[in-house]
Amino acid sequence: MRSDKAPTMADIARKTGVSPMTVSRAFKPGSLVNKETRDAILKAADELGYVFDSTASNFRSQKTDFIAVTIPSLNNANFADTVSGLSDTLNARGFQILLGYTNYDVNEEERLVEQLLRRKPQAIVVTGGKHTPRARRLLENANVPVIETWDIPAEPIDHYVGFSNAGAVRGMVDHFVAAGYRRIAFIGGDASRDTRGGDRRLGFIAALTAHGLDATRLIDAGVPPISMREGANAMARLLEDYPDTEAVICVSDLSAFGALTECQRRGIAVPDRIAIGGFGDYEIGGVSVPALTTINADARRIGELTGQMILQVLDGKPDVSDVILTPRLILRESSR
Repeated sequence: MRSDKAPTMADIARKTGVSPMTVSRAFKPGSLVNKETRDAILKAADELGYVFDSTASNFRSQKTDFIAVTIPSLNNANFADTVSGLSDTLNARGFQILLGYTNYDVNEEERLVEQLLRRKPQAIVVTGGKHTPRARRLLENANVPVIETWDIPAEPIDHYVGFSNAGAVRGMVDHFVAAGYRRIAFIGGDASRDTRGGDRRLGFIAALTAHGLDATRLIDAGVPPISMREGANAMARLLEDYPDTEAVICVSDLSAFGALTECQRRGIAVPDRIAIGGFGDYEIGGVSVPALTTINADARRIGELTGQMILQVLDGKPDVSDVILTPRLILRESSR
């Protein structure tokens, strides 16, 4: 039967025959309470269904046991892998993650940053290096480690773990051009919301321009995150507006899979008639037929390295270095 009153330290003290102060000490990391007494206290707490409330001790010490994290999307496999890598790295030291999602909206990021900082995290991790002026001020004055991820910020706030989104797409363009493709298009979303997608678009334009090729075949798939359906719709518009297109690079594997299915719906052979490339190396891209050429940014590794960086900074280690990763081009059957 559900109780109307949560168990307290006093209940545990009565059950184990020790003082409430001893109970309190037993729950703290590095407790000096002897093992036999501590085991009895923890056993009693388990039997009573007690959950230790660290709020009061955290208030006194001005320290918490969580790391604040913002990500653009909850259902994006790449960001989920980053959070998983981060969480696994931090859990070993007893830190937990307090997660907020921005829905690719810098104004929502600003609101979340303010709310998260009110809770006094030990560090804060944000996705990307572009923020509203106020969010940037909040982060600059947070007095905790700030790690920007999935990007190489033009003006880093503190530390970062990221890569060049533009450079990654330039590598795919170079591959397509080397394979003989000349009329190449790009499918992406609203660059004002998805700044990393916007950088990929800029990388696409810069690379084609450097090769002396037309860089105007740009299809806007809508408001991020771009789904498979929106990728298919964008591919339909591309085929109508630029029917002689030989290859298309998509802002993500999900949009690339949608583009692939639209080609299959129309009986257009991939890659014989048109090649398709994605971004992210999602599982769906590896099992599709044909499998998708893509870019692997090593999302989980970003999280692991971010976690290691946070622990180094909190441990007071000097000269903590920012990390620049090099995404890998994964060649599969969707391009020749």
